[in-house]
Amino acid sequence: MAGKLKIGKLVVIGVGLIGASFALALKRARAVRHVVGVGRTRRNLSAARRLKVIDEIQSDAGRAVRDADLVLLATPVGQMAAVMAAIAPHLPPHAVVTDGGSTKRDVLACARRFFPDARFRRFVPAHPISGTEKSGAAAGFPELYRDRCVILTPQPETDADALRLVKRAWTACGARVVTLDAEEHDGIFAAVSHLPHVVAFALVNSLARRRDAGRVLGFSGGGLQDTVRIAGSSPEMWADICVANRDVLLGALDDYEDALEEARAAIEQGDAEALKQLFESARTAREKWLLKKSAEPRG
Repeated sequence: MAGKLKIGKLVVIGVGLIGASFALALKRARAVRHVVGVGRTRRNLSAARRLKVIDEIQSDAGRAVRDADLVLLATPVGQMAAVMAAIAPHLPPHAVVTDGGSTKRDVLACARRFFPDARFRRFVPAHPISGTEKSGAAAGFPELYRDRCVILTPQPETDADALRLVKRAWTACGARVVTLDAEEHDGIFAAVSHLPHVVAFALVNSLARRRDAGRVLGFSGGGLQDTVRIAGSSPEMWADICVANRDVLLGALDDYEDALEEARAAIEQGDAEALKQLFESARTAREKWLLKKSAEPRG
């Protein structure tokens, strides 16, 4: 597939932050001719068209994909099965399907269930490691993926041309593409993404349930705001992610609870030296992690 990328018809199913930003980035790169948006709420789709995220609104996913070149499934992972079942009979043979879900084993299982073998070979699972706590078409912006990592989890039977198209599409968005095994992917992101979201939601709930919550939160500063920023994320999306990845997420929660218990024991015993060592260990680990991140290649 030589020359400049040019996608004839892109169908985005789920025009939220991920889907809208993908469409906008490809439009900015002049890599797509026509974008069709499919979603559950007319209001969001109308906003997407008004903001020039999409060129056409379609309420029927099956009808939308009939002459598609590339289809992005950007719904919560809990909706993937229903969407795949709806579009499978209508996809043209050449169409490539990809997704933006935060879990990969469950999405692959859905694809194997609903796509026949020839169609499954043209499905390329993807996970863009980028986002904000905002949602909806209006939250999308074309720079979301610039210098960010997008993980693909292709299977042994994945069609080489389909994989190449998806790689080129994400590269056109400004992203750096990395390939991982689906099981490894889900284990990693249970720890570094799914667990932090659960912790942020739980921390907000623990404070909001206090009788004096209004007064206490009125005195909160940047520390709390930084810690709970991601608790503003979509509850539906994150509930689906946690359930889909619950086996490895529960293990990550166990490890986190062990670390909390270690800190709690030191506090109960008034052991400042033990606390100092725990905090110093965490600070050192954080500094090493940030140094490594800063050294990673961009673009």
